[in-house]
Amino acid sequence: MLNNIGLPGLLLIAVVVLVLFGRGKISSLMGEVGKGISSFKKGINEGKKELEDQAAAAKDVTPQEEEDKPRPRI
Repeated sequence: MLNNIGLPGLLLIAVVVLVLFGRGKISSLMGEVGKGISSFKKGINEGKKELEDQAAAAKDVTPQEEEDKPRPRI
């Protein structure tokens, strides 16, 4: 159904939306969408940094005498 819209159909939809909501409301809505996207990206980056910090802080719990032994080949 939506495969046959094309450029004229998209332009018509854009004009109807502009007439219904007005330029001011659409621009404020797009600003809010941009803020939401920025906030989402910031959250993703903070989550990655937190995971990297946790991985860097992970302790090696192997006992010392086992570290000195040669490991058997499989």
